[in-house]
Amino acid sequence: MKEQVVDMNGNDAANIVFKVIRYIIIALFAVITIFNSFYSVKETETAVITTFGKANVVEGKGLKFKIPYIQKVIKVDTTVRGFEIGYYENEDGTTGDVDDESVMITSDYNFVDIDFYISYEVKDPIKYLYDSNQPELILKNIAMSSIRATMSAYTVDTALTTGKAEIQSNIKQMIISKLEEADIGITLVDASIQDVEPPTDDIKNAFKAVETAKQQKESAINEANKYRNEQLPAAEAEADKILQKAEATKTARINEATGQVARFNAEFAEYKNYPLITKRRMFYEAMEELLPKLKVIIDDGNGNIEKYYPIESFANVSTTSPDTTTSNASGTANNKDNTNKEEAEQ
Repeated sequence: MKEQVVDMNGNDAANIVFKVIRYIIIALFAVITIFNSFYSVKETETAVITTFGKANVVEGKGLKFKIPYIQKVIKVDTTVRGFEIGYYENEDGTTGDVDDESVMITSDYNFVDIDFYISYEVKDPIKYLYDSNQPELILKNIAMSSIRATMSAYTVDTALTTGKAEIQSNIKQMIISKLEEADIGITLVDASIQDVEPPTDDIKNAFKAVETAKQQKESAINEANKYRNEQLPAAEAEADKILQKAEATKTARINEATGQVARFNAEFAEYKNYPLITKRRMFYEAMEELLPKLKVIIDDGNGNIEKYYPIESFANVSTTSPDTTTSNASGTANNKDNTNKEEAEQ
């Protein structure tokens, strides 16, 4: 009897332990379920609740209820946040340069070191969470491309002096436009220039090299323009001279050809009327031109001159001797008689 009582007491104790453990598990599950059924939304947050994968924005702030184990809540910080471009800031307040981000090329092919601070906030939590993996990185890339594109339109003097406000405004507008196209749920609050400085020593050396090359380019252009200005007028004058000479030659040739035609027509008209005389005259003129000093004397073989034909102008005949003149006159008379006979026969 005693052993049976002991066994019964042992079973009761085990049952009690199991019951306690079961109640503890049930209580823990109930506590966890209760905790998972409620969540709190702060004033600086916006909650996005998903039900079987479908996301919705939770309206309002404070304590909210959700279906445990079915609905999930993601809280998005909607306060204004920001990041640096061109520099970094440590926890103790010290800063350092990031040359890969800060060094820009200006429109006059110079370099400038410029730092920006980009402020943004989330306007659409669902797009912010699900339309892109890294929306902040996308915003940073957009900001850097906008900064470089804008700086390339300004000179280094403008960037360092009076153009800061205009540059900042243009960059801000470009970032806003690109963010609207990307549509990743982020809106730009501000894009402000923190500092603009001349480049570092290495960049300065490169800047000097660029300036030297630019000066050499301008010097070469000036020399080329000077040579062109010197040579072009002379070439133009030479061309005008050649053209004028060609025109003069052309006019002379035309006038000469016109005169020759007129002379030929006149001689042809005379030839029609007196062909034999005209032919002889033309012969004499040709001989006079070709052999101006040639004289032909015909005698009878006994030393007596019968005929005398001067090839040069007949005006020189008067300077000859009386005998020669008489003989020449006799010959000329005979010539005329023969000529008249030949013309009559023709």
